[in-house]
Amino acid sequence: MIRAAAIGNFVEWFDFALYGFLATEIAHNFFPSDNDTAALLNTFAAFAVAFALRPIGGAYFGGLGDRIGRKKTLAITIVLMSAATLALGLLPTFAAIGIAAPILLVLVRCVQGFSTGGEYAGACAFVLEHARRNRRAWYSSFLPVSTFAAFCGAAVISFVCSSALGEQAMTEWGWRIPFLLAAPLGIAGFYIRNKLDETPDFRRIEDSDKVAAAPLRETIRTHSRAMLRLGGFVSATALSFYMFTTYMSTYIQVTVGEGTARTLLSNVLALLFAAALCPFVGRFSDRVGRRTTMFSAAALLVVGSVPAYLLAGLGGVPATFAGQVVLALGAVSCNVVTAVLLVELFPTRVRYTASALTYNLAYTVFGGTAPFMATFLIDQTGDPLAPAYYLTIVAVLSLVSARTLPETSRRDLSTSAHEPSKSPAA
Repeated sequence: MIRAAAIGNFVEWFDFALYGFLATEIAHNFFPSDNDTAALLNTFAAFAVAFALRPIGGAYFGGLGDRIGRKKTLAITIVLMSAATLALGLLPTFAAIGIAAPILLVLVRCVQGFSTGGEYAGACAFVLEHARRNRRAWYSSFLPVSTFAAFCGAAVISFVCSSALGEQAMTEWGWRIPFLLAAPLGIAGFYIRNKLDETPDFRRIEDSDKVAAAPLRETIRTHSRAMLRLGGFVSATALSFYMFTTYMSTYIQVTVGEGTARTLLSNVLALLFAAALCPFVGRFSDRVGRRTTMFSAAALLVVGSVPAYLLAGLGGVPATFAGQVVLALGAVSCNVVTAVLLVELFPTRVRYTASALTYNLAYTVFGGTAPFMATFLIDQTGDPLAPAYYLTIVAVLSLVSARTLPETSRRDLSTSAHEPSKSPAA
């Protein structure tokens, strides 16, 4: 069950991750400019636009998942994502069709964002509604494993293509190859998800006719406060995740001056480390509880963000890898505890909707804008450490939100389904 859900999650996030790793090639082909920074900012603006669709996708697919089930909804999201990613690999460039090229790129990214809005929260609900109570964080940790592995896979494919083709060929046409892999991966992911069984918790409310008729309305009416409090913590999760997985590769190439191949190599090593670390953080959270894990995760970001960028700024694979490892400690911890909190804070009948909205709103505001804000801050201040200061401030604010959240590690997920109005943090 965990393996099947994680494989589907891997496919979904592999497709989404490619854009970040190929940002410089996309900038050249879709946003040509005499100013490299301006072209890169346009590319990251298109990256951020996709996130505007994520809350809409979260509301739509969350409601769908709370009405028809987790399994069917997750099968739909993977097909939509794979089709959009394949389309991105086939798009004509600015040189071929002019201004229509970046417009089409933005539209495809919007479809990706809409699909992603229904993915992660649903996958978390699916896994944890099958899991044993005393090992829920460990079970859920394999979803961040698959997410980091997906980014690693995207980095590996990008690295292999860049090394084999050379930077000129990669920029001209080789960037398309990773996106074209979406088709076979999407078919495999759909087959795997379609073979899964629905979760026991959803079947229970379905059999007892307690499925929410209007999940979005019920969610907003009864769980708004819990969503706001959790969203405050997820802001640090979102920002640290995209600073680590997406922006750092651009930072190392553009600001530090490393070549594409060496940058992607250090990214692959750091992402493998992050994936391997996730289950250990899950075990830690199951032992000490969610609140301690939240405080530890935010503290790691507060004390580690500036040293991480200082190390990466030294250049060379060992130093850039070390910088990414330091940043990974906090980013991984935030992601693992967020995965389990998304499920434990909300009752079964509106769990998909509430968690998807919370997660995607935070990721839209802080995750989708992370590469743009980091590039903008460096350009405006001239300080290469500006992104680290930004991440530190958000991490401090997330500590405040963490203090308002209850301990949920001992909660019975199935019984909460029968009391939708009694949100733990409402």
